[in-house]
Amino acid sequence: MAGAVILIMSATGVLLAFEKQIVQRAEKNVRVVAVPSGGTRLPIEELLIKVKENGGGLPTIVSWHPEADSSVELGYGRDKTVFVNPYSGAVVGEGAKGLRKFFGSVEDWHRWLGAGPEKRPVWRAVTGACNLAFFFLVCSGLYLWMPRSAAGCKAVFWFRGRLTGKARDFNWHNTIGFWCCVPLFVMVMSSVVMSYPWANNLVYRAAGSPVPPQGPPGGPAGGQRSKSGISLDGLNSLGAAAEKKIAEWNTISLRLPADSDVTAVFSIDTGNGGQPSKRSQLTLNRKTRAETKWETYGSYSRGRQWRVWMRFAHTGEVYGLAGQFIATLASLGGVFLVYTGISLALRRFFAWRERRKTRVVAREAASNLIAR
Repeated sequence: MAGAVILIMSATGVLLAFEKQIVQRAEKNVRVVAVPSGGTRLPIEELLIKVKENGGGLPTIVSWHPEADSSVELGYGRDKTVFVNPYSGAVVGEGAKGLRKFFGSVEDWHRWLGAGPEKRPVWRAVTGACNLAFFFLVCSGLYLWMPRSAAGCKAVFWFRGRLTGKARDFNWHNTIGFWCCVPLFVMVMSSVVMSYPWANNLVYRAAGSPVPPQGPPGGPAGGQRSKSGISLDGLNSLGAAAEKKIAEWNTISLRLPADSDVTAVFSIDTGNGGQPSKRSQLTLNRKTRAETKWETYGSYSRGRQWRVWMRFAHTGEVYGLAGQFIATLASLGGVFLVYTGISLALRRFFAWRERRKTRVVAREAASNLIAR
């Protein structure tokens, strides 16, 4: 069972590797707008009021970019994203709805084997256990895949042509394992850390940092908010302050505050969205407009830096396109490692069964000779 689960997680990892770029490419027509002559982009508060007046509801998250022709992205939960014209508040389009749904389904299989919400805790435990098993296999492979002699290097460092059957599977398994062992180690280790609180805490302890308190499941990170409604009061000035905080920002995102929220938290990104060293959080008081907290990657404790790095090292995004490409190859390598591993195991099993059958036949023949 573990092999099948690891195969599914590896295969879905390949499909998810360039999700962001694929979706952005598919949505290129709704991500840009015509810039009106002498036009001025509407502030957040006014823009959202326009959206509401045009028949759209208030989103959960709003994100925007500095380019004059870029549309504003409104997030209505996981299943709906709408792009609006920043000059008029008119809806440009909903984006690649089918493609986003497809990647959402793939992610469900990657994280909990496609289980529904009520069964996800069970299947999350299954994928976590399989991640842990895969981690031990990769760690042992770091030793087993290392060649013991110069002749062994030839069988491990590269693929050998004209091989068939067991020899081919053995060559593929060892060569792929050798070249993929380091990225697989990072990716699987990070998935274990994300699967188990004890592994997450171990990262902080190894870094010599205090372990942060565990929040309740489905807290703010899970998308829940207080029972009071969304409030837009003061967002114009707060948004302008966020834009002035860093001159070279690429994306600013805001989870709309509730009526009872004292602060508004802006996520400011100067990278590609997957580089934690280029992401910061600005917290502003909604009444006084004063800055109450400014968090950059450098201001985090060493443990938190390691933990955030692992989140994006898992997908390779932390190192840009090159990192994503390496992560894709490693995930594809994981698919072939499972395939060749199962193939070799089956070959050993059938060979053992054949040897056992031969011994039984030999014993029976010997018994018949003695009886005669």
